[in-house]
Amino acid sequence: MIGSVIGDVVGSIYEFRNIKTKEFPFFDKRMEYTDDSVLTFATAQWLLDGGEPANYYYRFGRENECPMGGYGGRFQSWLIRSARGIAAPYGSCGNGSAMRVGPVGWAFDTAEQTLAAAERSAACTHNHPEGIKGAQATALAIFMARKGVGKDEIRRAMEEQFGYDLSLTVDEIRPRYSWDGLDGNLEASGATCQGSVPQALVCALEAADFEDAIRNAISIGGDSDTVGCIAGSVAEALYGVPGWMRDHVMTLLSADFKRIIAEFEQLYGAG
Repeated sequence: MIGSVIGDVVGSIYEFRNIKTKEFPFFDKRMEYTDDSVLTFATAQWLLDGGEPANYYYRFGRENECPMGGYGGRFQSWLIRSARGIAAPYGSCGNGSAMRVGPVGWAFDTAEQTLAAAERSAACTHNHPEGIKGAQATALAIFMARKGVGKDEIRRAMEEQFGYDLSLTVDEIRPRYSWDGLDGNLEASGATCQGSVPQALVCALEAADFEDAIRNAISIGGDSDTVGCIAGSVAEALYGVPGWMRDHVMTLLSADFKRIIAEFEQLYGAG
């Protein structure tokens, strides 16, 4: 799951100030983890302890009220309603379900279990079909990669099982992509699963290694920290994470977040 956090951190300063190049300092002193990492840690804690995922998203959201970038407006409203005992999902297809699902891809022995847990992690808030699909596709890609499935087969699964179009290369996506989605398609904006998960998957699958995957993700623009987080979650399983990157990001984390990583990796392994 450290791959998710690294992608989030690297993208944190470009979320609202996109760049369209792979040539940038990989780490910058301004970079921090955002809400993407906070909720990824919540998913990991749920998988470690059991219970209802909504309880963990609520608790981690309340205990980490002002991460860099901030929570999405609808999730913030959900936190407020949850505090009043009204924790109903809100039909979101936002990419929050995909950004936080990374740990699910590491925690199960079958694709069926992985898909079921990904749906459960999403549906407590993001119960729109696209919100669930984005979480499932991300988790399944991680599962397949850590099981040694080749990139071509993973790509086919994403296209056939989820209907994602992964035919464009990163170089083709970059000039056409933004917060407004691919070619300004607002129905699949960069804030949605359908408008960011396929692009993040391409960034991971086309890469030469983990660093290249993150550079791909940041370079296309849009919701940079979330695209980086999703791409990083898959890239960790595909390529592993360089030790120096892990060491740097760990210096940015609280003792509690470091504990979660240690416990999760001890139980489920790491890339």
